[in-house]
Amino acid sequence: MPKPVVREPLRRNARSNRARILVTARQELGRNPDVTLEEIARAAGVVRRTLFGHFPGRAALLAALADEASEALRDSVARALGFKETPQRALARFVLSIWAVGDRYRLLLALARQDLGTERVSEILSPARDGATAILERGQGEGVFHDQLPAPVLSAALEALTLALLESVNAGAWEDDGRRTAVATLIAAGVAERSANAIVGDLASEMRAETADS
Repeated sequence: MPKPVVREPLRRNARSNRARILVTARQELGRNPDVTLEEIARAAGVVRRTLFGHFPGRAALLAALADEASEALRDSVARALGFKETPQRALARFVLSIWAVGDRYRLLLALARQDLGTERVSEILSPARDGATAILERGQGEGVFHDQLPAPVLSAALEALTLALLESVNAGAWEDDGRRTAVATLIAAGVAERSANAIVGDLASEMRAETADS
């Protein structure tokens, strides 16, 4: 017997449902790590059966989110590190790039507490952490970042700062498109405030132009 033909509209609909479920799951889990699959399905506008058709259980959904976050962060870091520029600009670009995928970044840390495990999250975040540390080491070597802390320790501290600022934005305590956080990060790394503002302002404009041209 001939195999049944799967029509393209059905495939597109399935892909659309899967993408919508992942977006909704990322948002809902970011707000409440204990949200149920039924609540995620309802928020995504699909029935429970549709969600389970794509993700047989919570573990499968979280694994898909982890893979998605890993890819987004890896691509973001690779783009940020692909420019030959001063350590100050490199760090600012890194923060602005990470901010663009900040919801995924924050979600991973939230899920690390009870679902994914700290080892899996560390594995996913290692490219970002290694990239930031490399920038800081170079900046310390050139004397543009302070060296009161070893680069890996300073990197961990700046990561915690970024996460805290992301949480503040999500909680509605303030608003930021990443520029304020990039300035704060440069200042924390030892760059003078006026220079930090100038670097981030120029770079943010360039990155917007790059995005518009792409």
